[in-house]
Amino acid sequence: MHLLFADSVADLTITELESRGHRCFVEPALTTAELPTRIAGVEGLVVRSTKVDRAVFDAADKLALVIRAGAGTNTIDVEAAARTGVLVSNVPGRNAVAVAELTMGLILALDRRIADNVVDARQGRWAKATYSKANGLLGSTLGILGMGSIGLAVAERAAGFGMRIGCLDRPDRSRATCDRLAELDVVGHRSLPELLASSDVVSLHLPSSAETRNLVDADFLAAMRPGSILVNTSRGDVVDEAALLAALDAGHVRAGLDVFADEPASSTAEWANPLARHPRVVATHHIGASTAQAQAAIAAGVVEIVDAFAAGEARNCVNLAPRGLGSATLTVRHLDKVGVLARVLELLREAGLNVEHMQNRIFTGGDAAVATIDLAGTVPPDLLAHLEEITEVLGSSLVALDSTATERV
Repeated sequence: MHLLFADSVADLTITELESRGHRCFVEPALTTAELPTRIAGVEGLVVRSTKVDRAVFDAADKLALVIRAGAGTNTIDVEAAARTGVLVSNVPGRNAVAVAELTMGLILALDRRIADNVVDARQGRWAKATYSKANGLLGSTLGILGMGSIGLAVAERAAGFGMRIGCLDRPDRSRATCDRLAELDVVGHRSLPELLASSDVVSLHLPSSAETRNLVDADFLAAMRPGSILVNTSRGDVVDEAALLAALDAGHVRAGLDVFADEPASSTAEWANPLARHPRVVATHHIGASTAQAQAAIAAGVVEIVDAFAAGEARNCVNLAPRGLGSATLTVRHLDKVGVLARVLELLREAGLNVEHMQNRIFTGGDAAVATIDLAGTVPPDLLAHLEEITEVLGSSLVALDSTATERV
């Protein structure tokens, strides 16, 4: 594959991919505006912070895969990718520890006013009396919004500091997550106001979406305890920055922020944000995932996605529809011979059935195979009978997705 890296990448990643025969081009200085002019001939695009907008997909002629070397894909026009048949994959969970470590660092920096301590010390001011008024973390309560891999990593580290931990009750959590929350004695709350009112620190670990955009608004902040801390290491647009600025000015909260709504597109730039300059804020430069350990793990994840794609698998893809959107799933057991599946697909075409998803697996020994085909359309009642007329078909079954009835031949 012809792979373009529009952000910096570990040398080992390039070495691994080139050893597999891929051609890699690393251009970390590319801007969002320049990217469409460099996309011709590119089959795979890897980005970290560089935005991939519709113009890239409009200009692409061979692009088949975009990899976000991280968890969030909000910087990629996923809908435009889907319309043009381009897979968008991410590398979730690999940076969880790094983000959790920064989260705890921001909490400690706010509680102990570490940044202000450093500034005064460097300027020759000794102010022990000023900075000897920290609350301490032991026994305080941390409310976590977003209990995915990062939220869990934060909970584990906060528990080590002796903090009590709270989160929102979610009926759709996995058994493994529920078990880990129980081990950490995490308290579930039925409502957001209840969680906020019980927390000394609130930490955000949410994706950017229509539901989370400006979630932290004036009402959210008013529900927080006076003097409490807000930490955001997730996405800048989760916070209504004007509302947060007002709450900071009023002395109601303090904040540790690693992300902002108006972050520069490049890694270095002149930038003026009133939140970052506020005396009640500790601000960092969107560095949550920027540790050598995290980048090595993410780089390995990128290689795994490319390997899977080369083998015909879409791994960690965020813009494929879930299976089961159509009307039925057809399973065909057949001899592994040339032309058998072509005849099956021809029957489906004649029946006016669209194939939404298909997988064909070979049995041990290589004599037989089984094809699973998701169909959209009205299935004629004689479809299985026609399939059985194909000599190489060993058996078939049909499951209607809107019922539990199964027909087998």
